[in-house]
Amino acid sequence: MKKLSVLLAATALASVMATSAWSKTLVYCSEGSPEGFDPGLYTAGTTFDATSRTVYNRLVEFKHGSTEIEPGLAESWTVSDDGTVYTFKLRSGVKFQTTEFFTPTRDLNADDVIFSFERQLKADNPWNKYVEGGSYEYAAGMGFPELIKSMEKVDDLTVKFTLAHPEAPFMADLAMDFASILSKEYADKLAADGKMNQMNQMPLGTGPFTFVAYQPDAVIRYKANESYFKGKEKIDDLVFAITSDAAVRAQKLKAGECHIMPYPNAADVAELKKDENLTVMEQAGLNVSYVAYNTLIPPFDKVEVRKALNMAINKQAIIDAVFQGAATVAKNPIPPTMWSYNDAVEDDKYDPEAAKKMLADAGVKDFKMKLWAMPVSRPYMLNARRAAELMQADLAKIGVEVEIVTHEWAEYLKLSSAKDRDGAVILGWTGDNGDPDNFMDTLLGCDAVGGNNRAQWCNKEFDDLMTKAKTTADVAERTKAYQQAQLIFKKEAPWATINHSLVFIPVSKKVSGFVQDPLGYHRFDGVDISE
Repeated sequence: MKKLSVLLAATALASVMATSAWSKTLVYCSEGSPEGFDPGLYTAGTTFDATSRTVYNRLVEFKHGSTEIEPGLAESWTVSDDGTVYTFKLRSGVKFQTTEFFTPTRDLNADDVIFSFERQLKADNPWNKYVEGGSYEYAAGMGFPELIKSMEKVDDLTVKFTLAHPEAPFMADLAMDFASILSKEYADKLAADGKMNQMNQMPLGTGPFTFVAYQPDAVIRYKANESYFKGKEKIDDLVFAITSDAAVRAQKLKAGECHIMPYPNAADVAELKKDENLTVMEQAGLNVSYVAYNTLIPPFDKVEVRKALNMAINKQAIIDAVFQGAATVAKNPIPPTMWSYNDAVEDDKYDPEAAKKMLADAGVKDFKMKLWAMPVSRPYMLNARRAAELMQADLAKIGVEVEIVTHEWAEYLKLSSAKDRDGAVILGWTGDNGDPDNFMDTLLGCDAVGGNNRAQWCNKEFDDLMTKAKTTADVAERTKAYQQAQLIFKKEAPWATINHSLVFIPVSKKVSGFVQDPLGYHRFDGVDISE
């Protein structure tokens, strides 16, 4: 079956390349399949690359290679003196994409903006649960249903958001993928036809590339949006060649079968750097990898048990084996390159003997646990299976028997969020907006329990500090709150923090205009390719 799948994928890609022989075609060797095509429903960068960063736009955007905000679908905005009212002026004449499955009859207006958010905020909205088992995890985890008090259409090109309280990261949040703007006209047509689920299968937005087709686990095809408000892209056709094996991605890149690949195996980087046809981009990642314990399930509900497990894990050995040293040990839930990082925090020391005693003192005997290992490479964890095997060996030394489990990526993300999930889960995060809130509150806040908070950890003192940090614009006060919160996090140990990695992106020298992004984005607007 595996050989057949590889053959089908190769055949599909060859077909795409053949049909695009007379156009500029960029092939991106993606590391995995998207969970769906509605960015509001998901949190994974793999999905965002295939959806919000190609098909959609937002009111405001991040500049290429930066966490700085710039105008997107909104050409300007104003904020009230008390920081609770945001008024956005939309660009005139922005067109939604015309596809084989829908032809828009009007331009973008305020109705589209309100629809795109209301569906995520209001439980009684018909689009709130249109995908079975789906939820707007990001909006909920960030507290948007409580934060956004109202939205008002002032006129066709003006929309006003009123917040329940000041929210310092609000503008950065609006540049994030989940805040992508969808077409209400398209949604209304799908609802009328009884085909609402098509929104998650056949996306339509205002972005630089128009969705053409998806062959699951093989190929996604896009074409340049002829009516893009920033002008048609230089690339005519964009192809995502889904290739989960990093070594195979590297082979395809070297053979010229694709032009950009993410997340190479650390052991392959040196060889890729030697290839005269490639450029290997490199930067410190705004990321963290971690093991999240389910703090609602015994014995992980005991701090001393979590601390003991942390002390048993040799993090440097993981970095040496998985990253070939191209990472640093993590002690905080945010990376050291991010403002408010608390370097005074003391990490859990690697001490198996002390860990074994701590478990015994906690009354834990014959401990058996499951450790979930991600099935895909991510910038923060290139090989979760290998990392899990190393942790399995470490924990065996203190008498803990570990069973390594995994699931298909979409299922992994869904099931790992469950409050009754068994065991500990390997995951990580790359910052979405450059604000500490996007790590600490998004991943560890009480609102994110059952969603992004895989530790299912709710600590009132920590949560109060998150609220304090978000509701003031004073950076010094925000920094103080986040630094205090990091001390609480380390004391309570809902995670074993593992590493912060360097991120490498090998790119064909035929490609120009591609920018490595601190937020881990893979964007193809502004990119060109030569023959």
